[in-house]
Amino acid sequence: MEEEVDKLELMFQKADSDLDYIQCRVEYEIKTNHPDSAGEKNPVTLLKELSAIKSRYQTLNARFKPIAVEQKETKSRICTTLNKTATMIQELQKQIDLELSPLTEEEKTAAQQLKSYMSD
Repeated sequence: MEEEVDKLELMFQKADSDLDYIQCRVEYEIKTNHPDSAGEKNPVTLLKELSAIKSRYQTLNARFKPIAVEQKETKSRICTTLNKTATMIQELQKQIDLELSPLTEEEKTAAQQLKSYMSD
């Protein structure tokens, strides 16, 4: 989950950077190649629209950051609780001298997936 969050954040940063570059490039092209463009859509209007789009991306990014932080904290709390629960189960099994049958392949796979998820 953290990986997806990081990827989205990088995508927002790249989009922001791309918009800055496009804006500078458009301004340069207008100044150098089309100083007297008449009858076409106003370049200033186009640049304002581009700025509005950039602003919306920044707003989304700002809203996204607290969610990413909360997801990381929630994952940490879940992993901690799960570790405590597993430890308690093992202690209880030792106290009652419970012999367990070996794990099935499905249980082994699930345990490995859980361990890899918790280590991310």
